[in-house]
Amino acid sequence: MTDTSLSGPQSVDAIQSSYMAQVQRRRLYGGMTLLIFALLMVSGFMVADDRNAGGFWDGLHRIGDYPADVLSEAWEKLYDLPALVLKYLPALVETINIAAASTLIGAAAGLVLSLLSTRGLARWPRLIPLFRRLMDVMRAVPEIVIALMLIFVLGGGPVPAMIAISLHTAGALGKLFSEVAENADLKPVEGLSSTGATWTQKMWLGVLPQVAPNYLSYALLRFEINIRASAILGFVGAGGLGYELRNAMAWGPGRFDEAAAIFILLFGTIVLFDQVSSRYRNKLTEGHTA
Repeated sequence: MTDTSLSGPQSVDAIQSSYMAQVQRRRLYGGMTLLIFALLMVSGFMVADDRNAGGFWDGLHRIGDYPADVLSEAWEKLYDLPALVLKYLPALVETINIAAASTLIGAAAGLVLSLLSTRGLARWPRLIPLFRRLMDVMRAVPEIVIALMLIFVLGGGPVPAMIAISLHTAGALGKLFSEVAENADLKPVEGLSSTGATWTQKMWLGVLPQVAPNYLSYALLRFEINIRASAILGFVGAGGLGYELRNAMAWGPGRFDEAAAIFILLFGTIVLFDQVSSRYRNKLTEGHTA
């Protein structure tokens, strides 16, 4: 039997040519992917521009008109801003309450769903695909779609917003919690099983102490997101600061100072909670403050 393997310079040349061929193929595939992506972006933009009232390019030069009007009117009535900020504080509290309640409810539901959908921890292993698909559906449907449906049934107010954000939060946090739980050490669970502990006791005593810091970190991050979401849902009649902002913006000139006050409140609140949340998340996950 003859040895057909290459050796010496021939082997090096063959390896190099094979490597260069692979590099060329990867570059070709990468270039084709970028070209397809660019074509899709251009075609999508053209379709959107055709359906946009007036066209995007026709109104592009007026993009700064509204902010300029708001700022100019707010500057003229600068002395009224502190009173307006106090006026809309109750709406801000309502927005924060919606976000807090939604985060608590969604985190609790996500915790249960995550444990029921994690291999090695699930109480009913055969139902893992069902719970995972349920979380997929919950986080796939945008909050604003759920809120619009609930407003049609329940009417306007904070309750539809809270339910909508809670459902989306449960799906999103359930996925993140499940990924954390998959890395948990199963030895405590096995030890509890040998003592005859129930599934709830095994999760409470064997799993949650390991994953609690990461769970709390993700919940705090979600709370930041939910503050923004609750403000956005106010635009569709779900109450809170977003509802007041929509009214001020819809009224137009004459109430732009109120819109500016609401923007200041919203921006300050988001920055504040972002800093506080980041500080505590770093403390939970890394053991130190930022």
